Amino acid sequence: MKILVCISKSPDTTSKVAFIDGNTKFDENGVQYIVNPYDEWYALVRALEIKETSGGQVTIVTVGAAADEAVIRKALAIGADEAVRIDADPKDAYYTAMQIAEYAKSKDFDLILTGKETINYNGSQVGGMIAEALDLPFVSLASKLDLNGVNLLLEREIVGGVQIVEVATPAVVSAAKGMAEQRIPNMRGIMAARTKPLSVIAPFPIEELTSFLSYTMPEAKSTVKLINPENMDELVELLHNEAKVI
Repeated sequence: MKILVCISKSPDTTSKVAFIDGNTKFDENGVQYIVNPYDEWYALVRALEIKETSGGQVTIVTVGAAADEAVIRKALAIGADEAVRIDADPKDAYYTAMQIAEYAKSKDFDLILTGKETINYNGSQVGGMIAEALDLPFVSLASKLDLNGVNLLLEREIVGGVQIVEVATPAVVSAAKGMAEQRIPNMRGIMAARTKPLSVIAPFPIEELTSFLSYTMPEAKSTVKLINPENMDELVELLHNEAKVI
């Protein structure tokens, strides 16, 4: 099975968030980037598990600049066979998805996996857009994926239960928690990643449909008051007169 895993970089969760150029651009100074966890922990690892049990090849693709290659090499160290970097600045979800779709058009992938979303934008849009561009079925937020012959058997958590979906390949799936367990690259994988193929291709002529006008920081969290659990009268008084929730 030929599997394409879409990965992106995200700021480490400990990074300080700031904006520059009149709050129109994220300040990358001093930011440590990581592989987006949903792409790495769930989509990539499940692809590797399928390869290990059923054979095949796992290719990772990202849209980004040369500076992103350190992040790509980490994904290779986890076990992917090869990587492709589309040399473009990913301005928005549509532009990113169309770049990946154009690359995948002639590659005959049986399965395209994405994380359910990125932790920096939380858009959850790329997978669906890729599927639409390639005219493929799309299953979002899958928490389990198994092979059933030439079909995929998937589970999705829905309100009040679990939905079981069977879909023919090729297909696009976005992976959520439960799809797989995180893997830590070992020394052998890290060394092997240095020599695995990483191809750089020119971007496709895709129109950018959106632009970011400005960013704003969330309001600062209010202070927390700790109330002795034995003092219910004080708690009720604060909820009634200060918080005004009762």
